[in-house]
Amino acid sequence: MKLIAGLGNHGDKYKFTRHNAGFMVLDYLSYHWNFDFSFESKFKGEIAKINKEGETLILLKPHTYMNLSGESVIAVMNFYKIQPEDILVIHDDLDLPVGKMRFRAKGSDGGQKGIRSIIQVLGGNKDFDRLKIGIGPQMNLSAEAYVLQNFSEEQLKELKIVLQNSKEAVEVYLKDGINAAQTKFN
Repeated sequence: MKLIAGLGNHGDKYKFTRHNAGFMVLDYLSYHWNFDFSFESKFKGEIAKINKEGETLILLKPHTYMNLSGESVIAVMNFYKIQPEDILVIHDDLDLPVGKMRFRAKGSDGGQKGIRSIIQVLGGNKDFDRLKIGIGPQMNLSAEAYVLQNFSEEQLKELKIVLQNSKEAVEVYLKDGINAAQTKFN
């Protein structure tokens, strides 16, 4: 069993903001893999349980806001007995340009507060994989202001291609692992 958590902020106000890149990927997967999310208060988020590539998957969109994403992730991990090495977190990354994505095996939070929250609830354990969706570079704004802005029309065109590629990327990750996914998509 694996957990795929897409990070973002819930609510219509944030739906198309840069910080919601993780939610956007999961929504894209939901449409193309034909599943629906349902809110579960015990998990503090929307969840779906499906089978894909011979694996049972729990897909999660935390409703805790970005900075507390770990609360939702740990609730799902504890309930389903999922280990950190069986987690893929999909999130925005300011250091990657819009139109790019990159897998990363383990590592620091890189300044991403949702990842920081997950590492904190795991007691400092960083042994989970990530798929970073580029939203940078920020221009003349604080990081906090930039990530809460909507994508521009031009950026949305690039993001659409990333969303299409993210579906295949996650499928390769599930079937062949992080190394194969990094080789093909980084």
